Amino acid sequence: MTRVIVCSGGPVEEVVDFKQLPFFEEENVFIGADRGALHLLSKGIIPNEIIGDFDSLSENEFRLVKERVSTITILEVEKDETDTYIAIEKALAYKPDEIILTGVTGGRLDHYEAVLHDLCLFQLNNPETLFSIQNNQNIIQFLLPGIHNIKQDAHYKYISFFSFGEKVEKISLKGFLYNVIDEDISVGNAKFTSNELKGRTSTISFRAGICLMIRSSD
Repeated sequence: MTRVIVCSGGPVEEVVDFKQLPFFEEENVFIGADRGALHLLSKGIIPNEIIGDFDSLSENEFRLVKERVSTITILEVEKDETDTYIAIEKALAYKPDEIILTGVTGGRLDHYEAVLHDLCLFQLNNPETLFSIQNNQNIIQFLLPGIHNIKQDAHYKYISFFSFGEKVEKISLKGFLYNVIDEDISVGNAKFTSNELKGRTSTISFRAGICLMIRSSD
């Protein structure tokens, strides 16, 4: 399995603790987006490559990064896409099965909202790749119409579903604390918040729309 982890330049406390995740010992590709390069180095991870305009780094910080990382792409400060967006495009070049974003929550809400919309579009355009946003308390994913198996995870006890931009039609939940059959999630509906998985593997299915799934711990 090919997995790419993109670390962006949000607050460092929003970067997931890689050592607590089961995939840490596996072969993974790490990409640092702007200050995310420094976040990875501070956690003892030398990224495979870094990308950004690096306007958030001081001269000394950028000198440190250049000494440690061999592959660096320097972008113009004025551009249409964010550093994180371009880093995700870089990640797709590895043809991965999974792309995980971290360091994109917390801080500026407009940046977080931009990442959500970018990730949604990437998932729509690349349905064969699993995209997610992770920090130490949450996993965020976009689900497309069909049947999805959700595995039990003791750390992420709570699970919520929301519509994203359009109604989610004919949603059914099986193996949850609160099961439903053929209901809809309209925009603005928060009814499907804080559910829990009861089986080792549960399923969500729906016919149309885009479903935002958030798994959370206390």
